[in-house]
Amino acid sequence: MKKILFYGFTFFNTAFYFAQQIPQYSQFQRNQFMINPAAAGVYDFVDITLGGRWQWLGVDDAPRTSYLAFSVPLNFKPKFYNPGIRTSSGPVANPEIKTGKLKHTIGGQLLADQYGAFRKLSFSGTYSLHIPLSKKLNLAFGVKLGLSSNNFLADKAQVLNVVNTSLTYTDPTYTKFLSNQSSKQILDIGSGLYLYGKGFFMGISAEQLTRDLVEFGSGTANFNPQIHYQFITGYKIKTGENWTITPSLLAKYMTPAPISLDFNLQTEYKEWLWFGLGYRHTDALIGMIGMNINSRFKFGYSYDFSLSKFNNYSSGGHELTLGLMLGR
Repeated sequence: MKKILFYGFTFFNTAFYFAQQIPQYSQFQRNQFMINPAAAGVYDFVDITLGGRWQWLGVDDAPRTSYLAFSVPLNFKPKFYNPGIRTSSGPVANPEIKTGKLKHTIGGQLLADQYGAFRKLSFSGTYSLHIPLSKKLNLAFGVKLGLSSNNFLADKAQVLNVVNTSLTYTDPTYTKFLSNQSSKQILDIGSGLYLYGKGFFMGISAEQLTRDLVEFGSGTANFNPQIHYQFITGYKIKTGENWTITPSLLAKYMTPAPISLDFNLQTEYKEWLWFGLGYRHTDALIGMIGMNINSRFKFGYSYDFSLSKFNNYSSGGHELTLGLMLGR
């Protein structure tokens, strides 16, 4: 197993401000609720997703992300059923996207994100309003309100002292973090707009809108959150009786870092089994596969193959999602 040694903790701490502070997802096209609160409620049933992402395999203390998300329409009426009755037989197509009517949706997200010596735990509630622009097109507005707890894990940080003939230099930033390991809680507000119809979607969202305006605790970990903007779009194209392809784009921006671009191309068979290829600019090539197991369960898996020099130290990354659809 290989380890990351932080030669000069100040450099790492500074670089952290210029890197993306929120998780990234390879399966963003099929999991848009995690990047835009307005995307909740596209389907008229209870949608629950459990996901995990492991990056930089082979490197100790590499980034890991786990989350649980759910959304439910306010007018949802549960249906009682006999669990002994089969719910599906053969391929089960994706649920229908319904437009042309006003909808209200509530939801929630529970997220655990750890990267090196930093750990972030957050919980948020969401609300989205879907307004019909026509029978085939809806515009949704969503908001997210939550709280994040940020911690510095001293046992995960590795700093090398610089020694010469006259002195020993210990990084002062590391010393400061080590002397104050209490957690810090930060108010987390996000919002988004989402335009969608059958086979088409486009949205824009922003996270950490209030930055550290409202915070609790005296910890030094992650004390400078930045606003993150994300734009997503895609369109499904029918290529045969049973086949479709959906190209999509995700653009992410956080000042002063450059824009980050993710491209996905997914192919579906009978809207049941899907395959995909993704490309994260200058970073990774991604392979994906997934399916609807039956009318209630679905799963997706993706593998990230690093295209940077970091590939010499890592065997790639995995992302797995499991979905539960109640009331289809």
